[in-house]
Amino acid sequence: MTRRAVPGAAVVLAVVLAACSRPATPGAGSGSAAPFDLAAAREEIAAINARFTAAHVAGDSATIDSLFTADARSLPPGAEPSVGLAAIHALTMEYLKAGITEFREETTDFYGSADLVVDQGTYVLTHGTPAVTERGKYLNVWVREGDAWKIRTNIWNANAPAAP
Repeated sequence: MTRRAVPGAAVVLAVVLAACSRPATPGAGSGSAAPFDLAAAREEIAAINARFTAAHVAGDSATIDSLFTADARSLPPGAEPSVGLAAIHALTMEYLKAGITEFREETTDFYGSADLVVDQGTYVLTHGTPAVTERGKYLNVWVREGDAWKIRTNIWNANAPAAP
């Protein structure tokens, strides 16, 4: 290396080191200039959860299906996992046949990042004739697909056997 190349190499090295030592900008790399707003995500998912529970009461499987990713997994109590939309649709249809008359969810814990959040909570579900009420807990893993949050993993189970 000649003496002329040394100052040029030193400048390049200084620029590279300076670029590497800068603190990361919130939202950098995600295509978004704004930092992730967990409270806004919670509100958005609360609205989607309201659609999810209302669709169960209305027997609206199309709306329920639209809230899952194509490769979603549903982990129902006492059964094998349902993987993919076709399997989740079949599982949903079995539950809808029971005649759901009430379904409420309440989030008790919510955390995550711009691309994935976890929504954990409790639920009350009334179904069947005669009507039985089930109280339990759930955990949903949500992922961002474009501008929409979708359920990637859905798991729930009752606290005790359903009571009339």
